[in-house]
Amino acid sequence: MAVKRIARLKKFRSYALPAGMLLAGCAALASGLLPVPAFQALAARTVPILAFVVAMSLVTELVDEAGLFRVVTERLAALGRGRVLLLWFLAIALATVSTVFLSLDTTAVLVTPVVVLLAIHARIPPLPFALSTVWLANTASLLLPVSNLTNLLAQERLNLSPAAFASLVWAPALVGILVPLVLLWLAFRKDLRGKYGPQPVHKVRDRVLLYAASGVMVVLLPALVSGVPVQIPALAAAAALLLLFLWRRRSVLRWSMIPWRPLMLTSGLFMVVETLHANGLTQFLTGIAGTGQSLPALLQLAGLGTGAANAVNNLPAYLALEPVGGSPARLAALLIGVNLGPLVTPWASLATLLWHERLRSLNVEIRWGGFALAGVAAVVLTVPLAVVALWLTTGMQ
Repeated sequence: MAVKRIARLKKFRSYALPAGMLLAGCAALASGLLPVPAFQALAARTVPILAFVVAMSLVTELVDEAGLFRVVTERLAALGRGRVLLLWFLAIALATVSTVFLSLDTTAVLVTPVVVLLAIHARIPPLPFALSTVWLANTASLLLPVSNLTNLLAQERLNLSPAAFASLVWAPALVGILVPLVLLWLAFRKDLRGKYGPQPVHKVRDRVLLYAASGVMVVLLPALVSGVPVQIPALAAAAALLLLFLWRRRSVLRWSMIPWRPLMLTSGLFMVVETLHANGLTQFLTGIAGTGQSLPALLQLAGLGTGAANAVNNLPAYLALEPVGGSPARLAALLIGVNLGPLVTPWASLATLLWHERLRSLNVEIRWGGFALAGVAAVVLTVPLAVVALWLTTGMQ
């Protein structure tokens, strides 16, 4: 009874902040602080994005239940051929592809446990694999609109196709992947030497589900970057997988697969920040965010985004600063700050908090002091270099 009571208390506490934020947004709307026309415009813009978030959460949960991530991990272990450094590179590739095409939260929730367990089973120190995963979950999330919720918001504001969005940010996105990896290799190169033994192979529970889920992903990934509104293929994939599981294994379907807490928190944040904008936030931020598209101006905006993300969270930081973006280059600089910058504080991105939850369930300890110091080193190098790459490739003078 005591254990159940503690579990219920923890669950209640986990919902306190999301519910409070949603109630604050509703209160702002009811009181008139958030004007109804502004709310209607906000809803028209964000409901499709939230539908995408729900659909992709269902897709990744069901694909994981089908065993696809476990199979991919076993293939990585085999491809590593017993060499720790090669296995690390393969884990990096998995985390990068997962982040770019499925979002940073997917990497934090699903890739983290399989990569860390792979290291533990191979008797390799798990910290290099764990830290690589969370850094890439953030810094590899700049290339495509689907990689990060902030990108989807920016894409909608700029009215760019996925290809046009990628052509705007490809250079800073490359910096965001390579610079942190160089730092990680320098920090952990001794741990990444040597060899590991054969890994256990798990029996596939349901090959029909596995092959069907793989087929859905093969169709979904190119559809997400085809230019079709991303919620359409995501919802179609979620529906297909739900039907498959209703047919083959309905017992695993549960309401907790819907990301209630992130959904409540995100909806509340949208409403609260829109309320602040309706009451003078934009005018205040214009004075400290700078203007223009010179290199110093872009560095100023990216730095402000980085600081705001680590102080509060990357999503409200983006929402607050979006109106002072003003141009594709400035908005890209803001994305550099809020996507590549949240490496210092644990609350800077939801992905970091989800990553930490997974590590705790695996009994892997993280010292936040060391995490913050390493993050500062990464941010100080990565964000300015990414801004320089943006400035050079967009022809700013």
